[in-house]
Amino acid sequence: MIERTATNTMLTADGFTEEGFEAFLAGRREPPWLSRVRREAFGAFAAASLPDRSLEEWRRTDVRPLKLGSWTVPAGAPSTAEAPKALLHEDVDLAGQAATRDGQAVDAWLDPALARQGVLFGSLDDLLREHGDRLQPYLFGRAADPFADKFAALHAAFWCGGTLLFVPRGVAVERPLHMISALGDGKVDLGHTLVVLEEGAEATLLAETASTAATDGGLHCGAVELLVAPGASLRYVNLQNWGQGVWHFAHQKAVVERAGRIQWTIGALGARLAKVNQQVVLSGEEAEAQVNGVMFAEGRQHLAYVTRQHHEASRCRSDLLYKGALQDRSQLVWRGMVKVDPDAQKTDGYQRNDVLMLSQAARGDSIPGLEIEADDVRCSHGATVGRVDDELIFYAQSRGLRRKEAVRLVVAGFFQQVFDRITIGSVREALSRAIGQRIREYQET
Repeated sequence: MIERTATNTMLTADGFTEEGFEAFLAGRREPPWLSRVRREAFGAFAAASLPDRSLEEWRRTDVRPLKLGSWTVPAGAPSTAEAPKALLHEDVDLAGQAATRDGQAVDAWLDPALARQGVLFGSLDDLLREHGDRLQPYLFGRAADPFADKFAALHAAFWCGGTLLFVPRGVAVERPLHMISALGDGKVDLGHTLVVLEEGAEATLLAETASTAATDGGLHCGAVELLVAPGASLRYVNLQNWGQGVWHFAHQKAVVERAGRIQWTIGALGARLAKVNQQVVLSGEEAEAQVNGVMFAEGRQHLAYVTRQHHEASRCRSDLLYKGALQDRSQLVWRGMVKVDPDAQKTDGYQRNDVLMLSQAARGDSIPGLEIEADDVRCSHGATVGRVDDELIFYAQSRGLRRKEAVRLVVAGFFQQVFDRITIGSVREALSRAIGQRIREYQET
């Protein structure tokens, strides 16, 4: 029988001020080392300014309309609105599931057989209280940088409602685990995801975010840490499906050690404005990373993703493929970098980004880059930005399809190269359906 537990952590409603921080910290029951991290991060947050367009990374992303002072730490009972439907685990036999709502943990369960093998899965808040000493080397220790920018510092100071997956040495979690973060209209989510796979461990984690309604607003400022030990293997899927009024900021980083492997799939569909920094560090010899990205923007959405494949050790391989489509007056920004350190000889690194324009008024920026300090490597990149080929649409219509059906077929074909790389059938189908439902007529003007 599967055991279920529920948690509901009550937090202060004060804002992101010194008084609000002290009240927030007083309500936490955490190890002293974590409180010190929070205090240092709050000092950095208070001293930093919001990023502006004078910075190259932010030149195409304007956050001036964001008023951080109007938001507060998650507090009180979560929203009672109907929970959004999860998309990734339909017809999937799960080994465990965790859920947060409005930045607070609400439910978690794990197959008891895995728990007996030492697997930890559920609320990061709760598990830190039980296993703080064991988790100290990982949380904000190797991946998340609390001082990267003002949003990273805000998250490190105030995070709550996070999720933990810890898989001990040699344990293989054969069935997927699933986590969902739900957000009500006007609410705040500061969730932190920490995944630790010890040597030789294996796991698949399906993570998704969603708002209670497609038009909801809110603020998400989060972080993801993925730590893959030697010989371990992680499949991680992250579907961002917030409402179209949500501000979404995130720093996400994976560290893969010797002969470790990660397949990381990103789906970016929601948010009013999304600014995500995604980094994979190959820190041990023969480590491998495959990164897949699917992005679809509509209305006046602005989605900006900065990716970095950092080769620190020799004989590592990274392969990144991002594809994005835009309609209406939306914008996509992708900035990619393959960084090769001097000791990372025999590197094999590749990145590619393709953007498909479904509207004359949409804008796509695709900016690949290489920074290579070793002399025995194979690294390359590619990027394309183009519009729907009217001949393809005409050909499909000549076979009896309506125009909208023809456009949907062309877009599906555009994304197929990414879908073919995804080894989890439910994820392929969910992303395909979600994108297909958003496509409208191709707008000539």
